[in-house]
Amino acid sequence: MGKAAKFDREQVINKATNLYWQKGFHGTSMRNLQDVIDMRPGSIYAAFGSKDGLFKESLHNYTRSGIEHLANCQAETNSPLSALKLFMKQVVITSQVEAPNGMCMLAKSIAELTDEQAELLAEAKRCFQRMEQEFARVIAEAQAQGEVSKEKDPAILARYVQVQISGLRTYAKANNSDTPLEEMIEDVFNHHPF
Repeated sequence: MGKAAKFDREQVINKATNLYWQKGFHGTSMRNLQDVIDMRPGSIYAAFGSKDGLFKESLHNYTRSGIEHLANCQAETNSPLSALKLFMKQVVITSQVEAPNGMCMLAKSIAELTDEQAELLAEAKRCFQRMEQEFARVIAEAQAQGEVSKEKDPAILARYVQVQISGLRTYAKANNSDTPLEEMIEDVFNHHPF
């Protein structure tokens, strides 16, 4: 019988996710990982296969957290569009001060990774698309409740939401606290293609 792992895998992945989110894939050294997750390189390789393997799990963890966050926003309101707006406000505004990095980890990873990390880049893109699918699901629910015209394509509207979130997060990071984010998010929904 093999030895049981002597670490909390979920906790390690959460810490690694925050580190990768803060520093990026290339900016995170094995020494950084070792210090933050309190594991030696040999243990990291044994548990995750490589730095890349841990990064891939971090991408999935970040995506899962985003999907759970969206579900929590939906639980707070009866309106799918209000839930989407609440989600946008929380990830755009709150992440500027409370998250390891104001940028979306997925967008940041897609921008950072090159063809030399083709497998990781493809995984980051799949995770980014997964979030977009969740936005489409919420928009379809909004259509079912009469909040959005049934003639609109939920996938196209989800793409619009994804672009707005990414753009607002980037804009906010570039302009610090002088940005009227709340007003800008309201504009997304007041002057939207819904």
